[in-house]
Amino acid sequence: MSDYKDYGYSSNEIMHNFNYMLAPLLKMLSKDKNQCILDLGCGNGYLVNHLISLGYNAYGTDASAEGIAIAHQTNADRFFVQDLSTGALPTQLQHLSFDTIISTEVIEHLYDPASFIDFCKQSLSKNGEIILSTPYHGYLKNLVLSLTNKWDQHLSPTWLGGHIKMWSARTLGGLLTDKGFTITDFAGCGRMPYLWMSMIIKARLN
Repeated sequence: MSDYKDYGYSSNEIMHNFNYMLAPLLKMLSKDKNQCILDLGCGNGYLVNHLISLGYNAYGTDASAEGIAIAHQTNADRFFVQDLSTGALPTQLQHLSFDTIISTEVIEHLYDPASFIDFCKQSLSKNGEIILSTPYHGYLKNLVLSLTNKWDQHLSPTWLGGHIKMWSARTLGGLLTDKGFTITDFAGCGRMPYLWMSMIIKARLN
């Protein structure tokens, strides 16, 4: 589970990836409730740095030393290299109590998403919240992909480090529920309804 993101780390590319989901994600946050945020798989730190600029207390970790080096250029004390296979937060973060974990476009790359959710649970404080985004799949979108013969393009086997899990709202929600979370919010983002590029699910730890 050490690879979070496989796309580049240039600012323009990261901003493009967030443009369509940033507004719905921010609607799920409140400075009163989400006081200590951890972004798992933070890439070059774009989201964390944006949250800090809005007054949030946020930190980020990523497996890529290259991405973290770029993130350090803005807020050097907020980013750390992390390999989830170690099963522990970086030493510099272990004294913090995180009430919110955000992870965008990560879980579709993981061989063992259940262990990832277990790690999130261990890192959250009581009644903490998790906000996950991942490419959306549902009946209508899957049908359109089939009718337009786009599956090979959508799930290209030549994409090194590409998506290995396809999530629907039901399957991702089911995983979170099985792990002791209660779903509290959902947003589809990008394109028209039910053909969304991605979905964002927010859940609270029971």
